[in-house]
Amino acid sequence: MKYIKRNQQQTRAYNRQLVLQMIYDHSETSRIDIARQTGLTRTTVSDLVSELLTEGLVEEIGQGQSNGGKRPTMLKFIDNQRCLISVDLASHEFKGAVVNLRGQILQKTTLHVGDSNGEEALKLVYELIDRLIDQADIPILGIGIGSPGLINPISGTIDYAVNLDWRDLPLAALIRERYNLPVHVANNSQAAAFAEKTFGAHHDQPNLIVIKIGRGIAASIVINGKPFYGDGPYTGEIGHVVVKENGDLCPCGKRGCLETVASSRFILKRAQNLARQNPSSKLNQLVADPGDITLDTVRQACLMGDNEVNQLIDEVSTYLGMAIANLVCGINIRQVMIAGMITELGDVLINSLQHQLSQHTLAYLAKEIHIEMSQLGKDIVIQGISALLLQRELGIY
Repeated sequence: MKYIKRNQQQTRAYNRQLVLQMIYDHSETSRIDIARQTGLTRTTVSDLVSELLTEGLVEEIGQGQSNGGKRPTMLKFIDNQRCLISVDLASHEFKGAVVNLRGQILQKTTLHVGDSNGEEALKLVYELIDRLIDQADIPILGIGIGSPGLINPISGTIDYAVNLDWRDLPLAALIRERYNLPVHVANNSQAAAFAEKTFGAHHDQPNLIVIKIGRGIAASIVINGKPFYGDGPYTGEIGHVVVKENGDLCPCGKRGCLETVASSRFILKRAQNLARQNPSSKLNQLVADPGDITLDTVRQACLMGDNEVNQLIDEVSTYLGMAIANLVCGINIRQVMIAGMITELGDVLINSLQHQLSQHTLAYLAKEIHIEMSQLGKDIVIQGISALLLQRELGIY
């Protein structure tokens, strides 16, 4: 094993992070409490707290109770001293938010994407960030972007994003040059997993699989509380694994990819066709025009007993079930969270998925697999990328 010794600068940075985390985690605390719980000397703590006070990240809020000696001066983290610009590029619309340092959304903006891709999509990213910066009335700590595709997390380059038609796009560098701010780019499914691990119902669970399903499909894996990347940055790209031989053509160039039979785009397209071909479809009782069908419309039609729509959900679940069974059995992680647009289908999809899993794996293992819809809603990527920014820029977890 190779041991790495911290130099003085690294030690100071680590101690600063420790002190800031301590203040962040408590509604109020004191220098003496920080020294006691971190093991740092009082001199070190006092020096670092002075630095944080000068930067405006921390404030003194009066004196606390005495334990027999001098009453301590209490410290508090200032949630609205800086803000984050967090962007989600993973759906039919680009969404962004101004977020405070506690992860609370202060302002939101949405731009319709439609079929825009390539240079047009990049211009929309600039427009979205321009609007968010105009809405921010406090200093900006940094910009975080959750994007679909194969992403180099170190350089922030989009190596390949199929649905946006981006290849070798140095997105982080372009945004950094344009706005002169720290920029971090992550895969949208990894951002979703980060959100689940930070804010989700199973945040205390060490191992987790998060599958984000929207226009595209990708999985992210958390092992021992940390994102798992394997031998490179492309972990979890299950959307472009071929699951249907001689299936429909995928934008990636192959036929029968998982995205062609289980994405939200596929479900909506099939549901719209069903409504047009069958006037008696329950879908037509719910909307005046097939073009108005949403995933929630599909869910309601299933609950109303529409056989064709139920067959559609079972077909989707068959292919998703195959993918999930392979993931779960391969790495032995039992908790699976479904995130993204598809969460609008709710228990209609979950119940079908649970049944399909029993068809694709050993009955004993199927009983041990827990599949749930994420409760973090449509802003899960924004929440995850905000948490990532806090970690990267301030060392706060």
